Amino acid sequence: MPINATSFIWMDGALKPWGEANVHVMTHALHYGTSFFEGVRVYDAVGGPAAFRLKDHIDRLYDSAAIYGCVVPFERQTLIDACDEVVAANRLDSAYLRPIVFYGYGEVGPTPTPQLPVQVAIAGVPFGAYLGEEARAKGVDVCVSSWRRLAPDTIPAAAKAGGNYLSSVLISTEAKQRGFAEGIGLDVNGLVSEGAGENLFVVRNGKIFTPPASASILYGITRDTVMTLAREEGIEIVEQAMPREALYLADEIFMTGTAAEITPVRSVDHRPVRAKGRGPVAKMLQERFFGLFDGATKDRWGWLHKVQPQAGKKDREVAIAV
Repeated sequence: MPINATSFIWMDGALKPWGEANVHVMTHALHYGTSFFEGVRVYDAVGGPAAFRLKDHIDRLYDSAAIYGCVVPFERQTLIDACDEVVAANRLDSAYLRPIVFYGYGEVGPTPTPQLPVQVAIAGVPFGAYLGEEARAKGVDVCVSSWRRLAPDTIPAAAKAGGNYLSSVLISTEAKQRGFAEGIGLDVNGLVSEGAGENLFVVRNGKIFTPPASASILYGITRDTVMTLAREEGIEIVEQAMPREALYLADEIFMTGTAAEITPVRSVDHRPVRAKGRGPVAKMLQERFFGLFDGATKDRWGWLHKVQPQAGKKDREVAIAV
């Protein structure tokens, strides 16, 4: 999806004009993949723009960095306020936020030392349906990739790290070259893991099945949201290892993620899913999910972070003046 540039990016403590938020070509993260990032949706909700589960995303950002021993040089609340600042400064009603922590310029070699700077940036851009507007209703066609997901004793899948996404590049690129909307990766044991950028759910006989954390998946925040909403409706969630053929025998399949939201799967490897698109479970979960933003679903979990329009106002005025 093309980037629609906005006016300001928050970087290392202050807003900068979009075109000035730059890094050196010898930045460590560019060479070694040492970046940790999040994708956060801001919805045009009742009462104004609301970032969905912002605190959970920021917590996971710190967790990802911690796995690699990277210390984020800002307090968590500072980054939450900075997200508000980016939305307000760019006058966004809805957006996709990209907070990123990365090792900067100063050394050559894969091992970061204490002298290597850690930088932080947050960008916000307009963003639509990741897999297409029609996908939410009609579903998408996917394939099982020939590329396997990371083995658990190689690179930790629980970290949302830049280097991990080379796996996603291979899976997604292969799928699109074969004419599919997305690819699904198997784990090191040949069992179902996840999509290139989405968690996976299979509906069978009234239950929802999803691969466990041990299947080299990212602990998806939308995944957790869907599981919570489904349990609220009395649907049993089963986290278990699944063979590839479980995808061919499903009543419904859907994928979840901040970008993908809740996207039904229409077919796998040219085999139609029995629902042939969006089934009743996926439809109900979409309604409950999107209902959080129009008020139809009560936010009992405190998932909606109302953007504070005055956040960082003084710094914003300084940046704009510059």
